[in-house]
Amino acid sequence: MMYIIIFKTNVSTEDQSIRLQTQLGKLEEIVMSSFDLDDCDRILRIVSTNPNTENISNLFSGMGFSCDAMESFLCLAEHY
Repeated sequence: MMYIIIFKTNVSTEDQSIRLQTQLGKLEEIVMSSFDLDDCDRILRIVSTNPNTENISNLFSGMGFSCDAMESFLCLAEHY
């Protein structure tokens, strides 16, 4: 099963988002990640095999950023 998790973040630049996505890609459960920095909440969208957000929150705080899970969905489709 796959989960789509939406986070509110304090990421403000493309460079920051690239650094974070590089680290997110190292987490085994992360299938895909994308940022919407034009949104007022600086949205991070994650597709993951694990609905637990603790690893993501720890990664963000360890790099000096914050993220708060806003929504989580079970994804039944094969394409995200």
